[in-house]
Amino acid sequence: MARVTATRRLLATLVAVTLPLLIPMAWSATTAPIAETYTNPLLPSGPDPWVVQRDGVYYYMNTEGDRIALRKTRDLARLAEAPAITVWTPPHDGPGSFALWAPELHWLAGKWYLYYTASVRGHDDDAHRRIYVLENGATDPTTGTWVSKGALATERPGIDGTVFALGGKRYFVYSPYVGDHSDLVISRMANPWTLTGPQVDIAHPTHAWEMQGGRKILEGPEFLEGPTGKLFLTYSGSACWSDDYALGLLSAAAGADPMDPKAWHKSPRPVFAKSVKHGVYATGHNGFFQAPDGQDWIIYHANSGPGMKCTAKRAPHIQPFRWRTDGTPDFGVPAREGVPLPAPH
Repeated sequence: MARVTATRRLLATLVAVTLPLLIPMAWSATTAPIAETYTNPLLPSGPDPWVVQRDGVYYYMNTEGDRIALRKTRDLARLAEAPAITVWTPPHDGPGSFALWAPELHWLAGKWYLYYTASVRGHDDDAHRRIYVLENGATDPTTGTWVSKGALATERPGIDGTVFALGGKRYFVYSPYVGDHSDLVISRMANPWTLTGPQVDIAHPTHAWEMQGGRKILEGPEFLEGPTGKLFLTYSGSACWSDDYALGLLSAAAGADPMDPKAWHKSPRPVFAKSVKHGVYATGHNGFFQAPDGQDWIIYHANSGPGMKCTAKRAPHIQPFRWRTDGTPDFGVPAREGVPLPAPH
């Protein structure tokens, strides 16, 4: 009995000594209480923001220009407290070495894939921009090794590549330069870094609101499947330096073939645009994510005043959105900056 008691005392001592040492080693975001509210913007700067949530962890990224960095947190309200971890530094010269834009992180077939736009050092122009792919087999994308899979074999130079899966097939959509404008083009994928089959143009600028700022632009496509099976692609229209940079919407019926241009129908007006009343301008380059509780959210960048152009002052904003009874998304109006709102849970 004395021996058992002594053993228990020894175990208690070991726990008392080692537990305080182990606690600091744990990732603080796993134990910190989730904030009840958040305020926009999440960061003072963050053009082309992107968020993906997996197993209760949010991974955030935005355009850095000379590298790709990731932040991870269990609480988006505390995103600013999460360090920016550089996961990719491009080669000094050659393809994909300069002006890294619009990174997107996707979990595909048991691995992480990171898509981004980049140019060739010394050639920061439309003709030299392509979409590149990185692969990482680690569970946590801020760890492991990112391996370049090169540029996707798009038929034209372009920007803002995204991927989505539907009906057991994977698709790639991007914004190529076509003459004096940019369109939306879709392709099937043989794997996360290889396009296969035809590359089909499904939309080009046709409305005046898509031609503000002196350019005819459709860019930043993002896929969204509605609760009734309807298909949607949002996109950013007009030049990013215009206050009227805004989101448009392509829609297709449930069961439609996304490779069929006739299946897609374009909204005549923006579905998410600036709010002078709320002091939010140039709302664009969005993404979608879902909180662990199932609520759908939109992330986008915006300026806090008119005439701020297309600079690093564009900051990341988030807000929840709802679905109408007809199965279409209702993004509402941009929330005012600095106003506490219920945080994602």
